[in-house]
Amino acid sequence: MNNFKALGVFLLGMGLLLAAVRPQAADAGESLAGTWTLVAADVIHADGSRTRDYGAAPKGLLIVDNEGRYSLQIFKSERAKFASANKQAATPAEYESAVLGSSTHYGKLTADFASSTLTFKIESASFPNWEGQDQVRKFKLEGDELSYSVPPRPDGNTPISVWRRLK
Repeated sequence: MNNFKALGVFLLGMGLLLAAVRPQAADAGESLAGTWTLVAADVIHADGSRTRDYGAAPKGLLIVDNEGRYSLQIFKSERAKFASANKQAATPAEYESAVLGSSTHYGKLTADFASSTLTFKIESASFPNWEGQDQVRKFKLEGDELSYSVPPRPDGNTPISVWRRLK
């Protein structure tokens, strides 16, 4: 009987050890699951200055499920409404405002807490060039605030997104 007890203690100890040393890369659902609201959508310029990238009061929602599936939307509040109720009758300026005033994508999100990186495996996006890409972003998670930087744009500017978890 003592051998069974010793075996049980050994197996429990091994389970705890394996749990403690498991890889730090995990589905983001492990700690990022929930609904997040956009706090800031800024851009850091090559000279180090920071400005608003989606206007003074951007709106956005990031939803992450327990398996790391995500849906993300960012909108510039100041987007002009179309003059026509028919979306297909918009002017080139209206289309430009709509496209440049929004960023949306969805797919699978993983987090590597050891290297502080998120990987967005983008399935579909409002910017079609991102579809099928894996995009890695440096992140910070402090309590209910998540912030990350997007890869720099061709002009050297780096977008920054800040989200707050909703209760």
